Amino acid sequence: MRIASEGYPFIAGALIPGVLLAGLYPWHHLTPLLVVGIIFILLGLACMGFFRNPRRTVPDDDTVLVSPADGRVLRVIEQDDEFVGRSRRIDIFLSVFDVHINRMPAGGTVSFVRHRPGRFFSAFKDKASVDNERVDVGLTGPHGNLRVAQIAGIIARRIVCRAVERQVVTPGEIFGLIRFGSRTELTFPLTYTPCVKPGDRVKGGVTILGKLSHDA
Repeated sequence: MRIASEGYPFIAGALIPGVLLAGLYPWHHLTPLLVVGIIFILLGLACMGFFRNPRRTVPDDDTVLVSPADGRVLRVIEQDDEFVGRSRRIDIFLSVFDVHINRMPAGGTVSFVRHRPGRFFSAFKDKASVDNERVDVGLTGPHGNLRVAQIAGIIARRIVCRAVERQVVTPGEIFGLIRFGSRTELTFPLTYTPCVKPGDRVKGGVTILGKLSHDA
């Protein structure tokens, strides 16, 4: 199982003391040592699952937008966006059990990366989109501008974004992650037709969220 490098400190910080504490039990026979050691080991294994980075086969089609994250679709709305224009936005909620790797929805060039401090409301609430800490990545692709937003949740308070301005990216390319429960949003032009609805489960880099209309 591949693990995101951002998870190494968390995994090591749990597994190492867990193994040491549990390893002392045969010599000291102190049950609390064994119990605490097992708890740390289980926590380390849980972190390994959280920071897993599975291989994904990205659709070979530049007329589609792939999901930037794993999770459940919260809503699909139409809005005005300063970078994208009249557009649609798909909101995805990531629970602690989902893969938290973020991927580019399409190929193109990164136009900007903007961090905005904020609150830490539950990521599945609509106000999290407005009030929570977030990082916005603007992407100029072959069929218009796109915006991907990484939004922290009540547990996730550390957004990792590796994208940099003027970087050329490919569809499904990994550009960051959000530690623990969080939210990811994709904003795209009306020239794309949404392919998912609220309640659908999606996989980052695999599930097609939008497809370019034939008359675009």
